[in-house]
Amino acid sequence: MGRMSEELPAYAERVLEAAERIPPGRVMTYGDVAEWLGEGGPRQVGRVMALYGAAVPWWRVVRADGRPLPGSEGRALENYRAEATPLRLTADGEPRLDMRRARWGGSAGAVAAQDEGHI
Repeated sequence: MGRMSEELPAYAERVLEAAERIPPGRVMTYGDVAEWLGEGGPRQVGRVMALYGAAVPWWRVVRADGRPLPGSEGRALENYRAEATPLRLTADGEPRLDMRRARWGGSAGAVAAQDEGHI
């Protein structure tokens, strides 16, 4: 990784490494990352991403409801579309992640072929 480990708390380093492992077109929730690491919780992962996540694919670590990160919706949606991340429209016509199709389980075997039909 391009970061200097000595400048980051060890937990932050592990969270950022997890974010880098998420394949393009897939996402993990904050809670998924914490569970995968076996430590912390969604709030701790969110805090790490808020403080240090700019250097990793931050748009792949998401809220469980599939809404793009407030204040970064446009940039996140650009990345989702570029990576063919599965999206859906709400009843109000707002794009959301299709969590059923986009969520990654954290193992190489969990990477399934992408479905067509992204927005």
